Amino acid sequence: MSTSCTTGQHAHHDVYAAQCPCRPMLDLLANKWSALAIGALEEGPQRFGAVQRSLQGVSPKVLTQTLRRLEVAGLVDRTVYPAVPLHVEYALTALGHSAAVPLGLLRAWVEENLDATTALTP
Repeated sequence: MSTSCTTGQHAHHDVYAAQCPCRPMLDLLANKWSALAIGALEEGPQRFGAVQRSLQGVSPKVLTQTLRRLEVAGLVDRTVYPAVPLHVEYALTALGHSAAVPLGLLRAWVEENLDATTALTP
């Protein structure tokens, strides 16, 4: 499936093409921690610790890297409030909210269909 590039930067977008500029975004969104972080931020802005508590098993280093990648991609806003100690909040952008919809459907599908799939070991 191929779509036209709305910005004119590329001839078309085709995630199946090896050199498609869509691939890095697909890689980011298909990442487990990205999908879960976006889901955790759907309810509104949260501090790092709150996001980390929502994502059981994620290390602070991996969560920091994930949130930074989501911010660079324009899916998450990082707001720093000048206070002691420093207060930082993460929130989904409009683009992040639009990505949350299909990711939410994917998370729901996994939860609903896990028992029907072949067992995977973590």
